[in-house]
Amino acid sequence: MRRRWLTVAAVALPGLILAGVGVSHPRVLSEQSAYWWATMHIVLLPLFPLLAVAVWLLLRHDRTAMGWGGRVAALIFVPFYTALDAISGIAAGTVTRAGADPTSELVTSLFAAGRPLGYIGSYAFFVAVILVLASAWRRGTRGWLFFVAAGVALLSAYLFTTSHIYFPKGVMAMLGIAASFAVLEAIRPTAAGPSATR
Repeated sequence: MRRRWLTVAAVALPGLILAGVGVSHPRVLSEQSAYWWATMHIVLLPLFPLLAVAVWLLLRHDRTAMGWGGRVAALIFVPFYTALDAISGIAAGTVTRAGADPTSELVTSLFAAGRPLGYIGSYAFFVAVILVLASAWRRGTRGWLFFVAAGVALLSAYLFTTSHIYFPKGVMAMLGIAASFAVLEAIRPTAAGPSATR
């Protein structure tokens, strides 16, 4: 039982931490916000991949194509979203802090380079969430808690594609991911079904 609740905490923690960081995310990059913009995205570099770790934990008993599909989607999320963090976060913040105008071609080109990478990464995470839910359903997870968690997870994953971790929608997305992942782990059937091993 203790191990189960430690896993519940582990799948919830990434979303909770990212929500906490997101509260302080500047609304726009400016000369005044450039230092924290760059510093915050350095802090985020090891944090975003923890969302993929949570997906892998939720799928740890699923050896089907669906389970591996979710794992692959989570792996795709990591490099593409990390690239967004590095380019539009660290690089854009650093050059702005060094004196570049936030509206200059240099800074806007960094955002333009990072944006499509972020879309790929966030939609890969969206796919991973869908496959986590499908895997849970296939393994016998049912009931009103599952449907509530599924709805929250899907809405939160979609908000992540549009609002990242910006306050308020992005923060709500991360809190939703944390809560729904925790519920999915807490209500997971303890016995692995036959579909989990095929």
